[in-house]
Amino acid sequence: MLNAEAIDQFYGSSHILRNVGLQAAVGEVTVVLGRNGVGKTTLLKSLMGLVPIKRGRVTLDGVDITLAAPHERARLGVGYVPQGREIFPRLTVEENLRMGLATRSGATPIPPHLYDLFPVLKDMLHRRGGDLSGGQQQQLAIARALAAGPKLLILDEPTEGIQPSIIKDIGRVIRMLADQGSMAIVLVEQYYDFAQELADRYVVMERGEVVASGSGADMQANGVRQLVAI
Repeated sequence: MLNAEAIDQFYGSSHILRNVGLQAAVGEVTVVLGRNGVGKTTLLKSLMGLVPIKRGRVTLDGVDITLAAPHERARLGVGYVPQGREIFPRLTVEENLRMGLATRSGATPIPPHLYDLFPVLKDMLHRRGGDLSGGQQQQLAIARALAAGPKLLILDEPTEGIQPSIIKDIGRVIRMLADQGSMAIVLVEQYYDFAQELADRYVVMERGEVVASGSGADMQANGVRQLVAI
C-alpha cells in the first residue's frame, strides 16, 4: 500500500532523514521505533506531505504522491493521527469527527462503527473536545482519522500521556483494524512493549537512518529493545 524510497529531508542545513525507505502492507502494522530526535515524526510528516521531501519518492497503492499536498493525500486515502492529538478543543466531539469527513460531501454521515470502536465518544458527542481527558482525546483523534475510511493509517505515538487502560483499548482497536485487511497501518511508538505486541513489521531509526528492520515476531531475538533503549 505504501512505499517510501530513499527519502532525504533537511531542516535548514540539518540533514534529518537520510535515504530512508519504508514499506507498509495492507493488513499489517509497521512499527517505527527509535530514540527521541532520530527523525520518526519528521518521517511521518513527510509521508503526510506536511513537510516536502528533498529527495526520494512516495507511492500509495501504486500512485505517486511525492508532490501531493496533505489534503490531496487525505482524499486519496491517508489518515493521520499527529503527535499531541491536535483535536479542535472548542469544537464538540461530533464536530471534530465531521472534520475527518472534510474530503467527503457535506451529507456524509459519521460512520456508526466509530462508536463501536470507541463507545465513550457516543456518550460525549456534544461535549467540547478540550473538556475530554487525554485518553479520550486520543480516541477522538484516531476516530477522526478513520472517519473517511483511509487505506493507510499513520499514528504518531498514540500512547503518549495516556492511562494504561486506554492504551489497551487503543492497542485492541489498532490490531482489529489491521486484521480486517482493508488498510495498512504505520505506527511510531516509544513504548516498546506496546510496539512489540502490535508489530507485524518493524523499522528502527538512528540519526535519521534506518539501522534495522524485520518481522515483528523477531524483535526480541534481534535485540530491538536494546537498540531503542535510552
